[in-house]
Amino acid sequence: MTGAAQFLAAAGAVLMLGVGWAAGRWHARRGERFTGTDLGTPVERATFHTLHTASLAAPPLRAGLTEESARRAARRLRSLLGTEALCLTDREAVLAWDGPGADHHGPAVMARVAVLLESGRSQSLRTGCRRPDCPLKWAVFTPLTGEDGVLGALVAYGSRESAVLVRAATEVARWVSVQLELSELDRSRTRLMEAEIKALRAQISPHFIFNSLAAIASFVRTDPERARELLLEFAEFTRYSFRRHGDFTTLADELRSVQQYLALAGARFGDRLKVTLQVAPEVLPVALPFLCLQPLVENAVKHGLEDSTEECRITITARDAGPDAVITVEDNGVGMDPALLRRILAGERGGSASGIGLPNVDERIRQVYGDAYGPVMETGVGAGMKVTVRIPKYRAGVHSPPPQQPPRRP
Repeated sequence: MTGAAQFLAAAGAVLMLGVGWAAGRWHARRGERFTGTDLGTPVERATFHTLHTASLAAPPLRAGLTEESARRAARRLRSLLGTEALCLTDREAVLAWDGPGADHHGPAVMARVAVLLESGRSQSLRTGCRRPDCPLKWAVFTPLTGEDGVLGALVAYGSRESAVLVRAATEVARWVSVQLELSELDRSRTRLMEAEIKALRAQISPHFIFNSLAAIASFVRTDPERARELLLEFAEFTRYSFRRHGDFTTLADELRSVQQYLALAGARFGDRLKVTLQVAPEVLPVALPFLCLQPLVENAVKHGLEDSTEECRITITARDAGPDAVITVEDNGVGMDPALLRRILAGERGGSASGIGLPNVDERIRQVYGDAYGPVMETGVGAGMKVTVRIPKYRAGVHSPPPQQPPRRP
């Protein structure tokens, strides 16, 4: 999570504690009962009930301000405030209404919201409803804000004027705004990861494609069966690399793509490429960022074969380390100056496979799991390179997409 997201999350927690305390005092004074486990005094029980209700309203709001998220959150927010009715709007229309009065109060809401959008300030006013059976006599309009200004409004309806309702509605609207800003951060993070994956796909250079197809063509007459197998490997490798669903995958799928890449590299370099693969079966289902191993293996091939005339030995291991899976990619290639590697990771040099792939993998893993899980890279001039990546077996929000059935080979 970025510093901005941590700040917003902390602000949300503080707001909710304040709302919980104020609403708890309010509910306790009204004499409401809370059924269930005895949690202490009436104020403490009401506070727990308030916080629990808020926690149920948060997940829909993290999807952004939409008709579906507003519908799912409105009932919880109304319960949180204890109002006769509540509605959520965007800048154009009412998204959700919970409680009575939608038929005759709904059409007038957006006219008042238009004033709020212009001023950005909360308003408390009489509804002017003349129906004797309608409990909606007073309304509090509070803005919902985001990075782009006022996004919409939360409108709380009561049977009478209440300073407590005004304060509570304002605090709840601020909390809702924090959830909406967090949803925007989530979307920004997703867009960033998609852009980084596009950069990795662009890294699959025309040279690699040309060389792979040339290697396949060389076997067409001398070994048609080998050419056929390599062509299928090439098709499945490109299919996986350019798939359009999911930011995450499983270690098993990532390793399968790596093996296809190495099969194509082996067809080109022949006996010069020696690969050792050691994988503990229990870590195969672990979810990890899509295309985070292939750039490491590609870097090993580049510095072990393309930049050298010697035999290249690449060792790929994946072992179980309690709560983590530890993945290592090691080669005996030419290596590089550690100072140069630091400049590459800092983005000061680019354009080559290592100049794009290594910083990309480093940044994405740190974004998803935190700096403590950043890849450890050991290298030196003439000493090869060893990259170690620790991946948590379980992390909230990290889920691989459902497995797809691979195409059947003829």
